[in-house]
Amino acid sequence: MSSYTCSECNQEYYEDLCKPCNSKHFQNEFNNWSSGNDKIDKLIQDAQLNANNYDEVIEWIPFERFKDVKQIGKGGFGTIHYACWIDGYIEKWDIENQQWKRYRGNEEVALKKFDNFVNFNDVLNEMAIHLKINNKFSTSIAFYGITQDPETHSYIMVLQYAKDGNLREYLKINFNNINWLQNYYIQISDFGLSKLIGANPNIPEKKNIFGVLPYIAPEVLCGEEEYTKAADVYSFGIIAYELVAGILPYPDIPHDKDLAMKICNGLRPKITFHTPKLITRMIMRCWDARIPHRPTSEELYKELDKYYDDYLSEGRNSEIRSQIENSEKLSKSLGLTTTTTTTPLNYQTHPQAIYTSRLLDFSKLPKPKNEENFERELEELTKSMSNLCPSNSDPFI
Repeated sequence: MSSYTCSECNQEYYEDLCKPCNSKHFQNEFNNWSSGNDKIDKLIQDAQLNANNYDEVIEWIPFERFKDVKQIGKGGFGTIHYACWIDGYIEKWDIENQQWKRYRGNEEVALKKFDNFVNFNDVLNEMAIHLKINNKFSTSIAFYGITQDPETHSYIMVLQYAKDGNLREYLKINFNNINWLQNYYIQISDFGLSKLIGANPNIPEKKNIFGVLPYIAPEVLCGEEEYTKAADVYSFGIIAYELVAGILPYPDIPHDKDLAMKICNGLRPKITFHTPKLITRMIMRCWDARIPHRPTSEELYKELDKYYDDYLSEGRNSEIRSQIENSEKLSKSLGLTTTTTTTPLNYQTHPQAIYTSRLLDFSKLPKPKNEENFERELEELTKSMSNLCPSNSDPFI
């Protein structure tokens, strides 16, 4: 790890900021601002005092520091607005001028405004989760700070602006032009609110479930488990399917209790036969009703990272590249309009197929299980992968 000498205190430090000096500068400004809420103030102040690098810093941003604000999206819990942040985010401390130097002015940002019905503690929880993985250049959308609507007084998250829009709209427009490497560069923007929220007043022992039905793990739907990391892995598998298929999960049927029952009984989206086997296997493992059989997020990261490295490798055999090339050849020979799906991109969704978060009040759902052939197909895929790398029974994890 590289070390640096702080030009202010002459002490050695190892990150991109001198923590003692920066903490002092942030603390000196605590009396110059307030969100009007002690919990919000503490969240921001703790982030500033504990930041090991500038990516972990958030700040209170007065709403008047934004211009050109306009709504660009709406979800189950609130609205997303485009804005231009006049100041831009903090880059480092300017010793000569004794003030924060900012990366650039007129930074494009997204303002995430929550609806009034959302509990404040749940909003605070999403902010805290986002803060834990905050990095302006990572796979998550950067979290710059918090502001407040001057009219409704609701608190708003200030986030990195994703110029290509959300995944669903991007796929509609660009799917034919996406290659497999581009699937590697996707950023996560939603945390925390697709979870069990409060008690169900009609059934005290059952908690309310908010979320988008096709993306929720079966054990959560039936009330067997609360939201866990394994449930997030299941959701990742659905999103990965959406990426390779170019279509939404279950677009042609109502998203009702009947679908929830079928998911608990093992229904999963159909992965097209010409999808690379390595990708098919990864997605199926995420969908396994047997929770201990799902990969962890760390395993998924390593697996995808290996695919990426192998795809780019020169002078050695690359199984993932070979499978992708075969997939593309097969698609071309079949005259498909895209490399991964036979479904036209202008497909129509059922009027009762709902892709925004909502209350899912289903009761008496069956205990989750896999469909009859699921485990056999997954086992065959795993064996075929093991034959490629016989020295390791699980070659890509």
